[in-house]
Amino acid sequence: MHQVKNRSIVEKLTRMSMLVSGIALLLACVSFIAFDMLTYRTNKVRSLSTQAQIIGSNAVSALLFNDPQSAAETLSALRAAPSVVSAGICTLDGRVFASYSRDAHTQVIVPPLLPAGEAEAHSIGTEQIDLVRLIVFKNKATGIVWIRSDVQELNRRLQRYVGIAIVVLLASLWAAFLFSSTYRKEITGPIVGLAEIARVVSRDKNYSVRATSAGSTAETSILVDAFNEMLAQIQERDKELLTAHSELEQRVRDRTAELAAANKELESFSYSVSHDLRAPLRSIDGFSSALLEDCGPQLDQSGKDYLHRVRAASQRMSQLIDDMLNLARVTRRTMERETVDLSRLAKSIAGDLSKEEPGRQVEFSIAEGLTADADSGLLKIAMQNLIGNAWKYTSAHQHARIEVGRVKHNGGSAYFVRDDGAGFDPRYVERLFGAFQRLHAATEFPGTGIGLATVQRIIHRHGGEVWAEGGVESGATFYFTL
Repeated sequence: MHQVKNRSIVEKLTRMSMLVSGIALLLACVSFIAFDMLTYRTNKVRSLSTQAQIIGSNAVSALLFNDPQSAAETLSALRAAPSVVSAGICTLDGRVFASYSRDAHTQVIVPPLLPAGEAEAHSIGTEQIDLVRLIVFKNKATGIVWIRSDVQELNRRLQRYVGIAIVVLLASLWAAFLFSSTYRKEITGPIVGLAEIARVVSRDKNYSVRATSAGSTAETSILVDAFNEMLAQIQERDKELLTAHSELEQRVRDRTAELAAANKELESFSYSVSHDLRAPLRSIDGFSSALLEDCGPQLDQSGKDYLHRVRAASQRMSQLIDDMLNLARVTRRTMERETVDLSRLAKSIAGDLSKEEPGRQVEFSIAEGLTADADSGLLKIAMQNLIGNAWKYTSAHQHARIEVGRVKHNGGSAYFVRDDGAGFDPRYVERLFGAFQRLHAATEFPGTGIGLATVQRIIHRHGGEVWAEGGVESGATFYFTL
């Protein structure tokens, strides 16, 4: 089937023309031969019936006067019919009265019985035709005559006709081949030309070429014109696309230059603001501390409390500035992907947290063999925020558990950090990753609300996604993909 599909249209049309012609001629020859054979058999039976009638008429006297010799002489007239193998006359009681055979080796057949009420009957076999007829004289049956004829003439006719049919079929197929070769170029030429032009256009992307319709039929001319019109439309659209592409590239270059300049200015502004803000904050914190140390005895408890609040606010402001700068750095930092041992990284972060607060009882369960294709520096920042959050929000529990692992997700893998801490209200899960968004009071759990926003930006830069599941006092699980 695959080989048939790969043949050219010229070859297919030629084969189809010859196949249709061959089938039509074959059916015609078979029909003619079948009709001739049927006609021959009908005529043969009619001829044998006539011969039997003549022999019966001539043998009436011999039967009436019981003269077998005369009946045999009547049968000998069948020698003029070479196809007759044997014949005979018998009485009504079935006794053979006289017989004839074409040669001495031919066995005289036993006369068949006539069906009741029938004056004549015949049977046609593969090698002979038998006919039996009643001999009637003055409307009274006097005997039976039978004749057997061979079918050699029929077989010879069949062989001749088959030979003639083969010759005619071959000659007709050759004529059909020559005839189709004369006209197939007119039909297939434009189509083959279209195929060649389509191949050139596909290979060279040259839409300026056109097909010619000279010598085409009405249908192929329409096809050629439609193909040329399609090429013209594609050529026009290609020009428009090239123009739009050039304009878009220029716009991208301009926009990139503008963004680069804006980012540079923003970076300068960020560092300038952070420096300008840090200096007064350090002064506020420093002078507040000095005031407490130097003038503490002169202040009442309310004054001391005010100074402590000033220091806490300045320190929180300083931390907020640091977090904002880190968030900006995460966005601008150049990524360098490599294979990161996530298990080792998580264990290192867990060890650092345990050293900072050695009195806490936190069980870490970190899966072995966790690796990721990521920027090691950015991934470390993300894991520090996620594990740090798990550490922070389990601080109210005497015994806590933090788990780091991997699960199947949409045909790939998703990493997770799970804790059994304070959790969150699932109704506000969309607010978790917004900058400065907090679901717990600062007095309950410290923080600036920047950590999860930083995590989301890092994961998005890796082409992944991050989401969370949890409940109030049921812990939280943060998933992310890379």
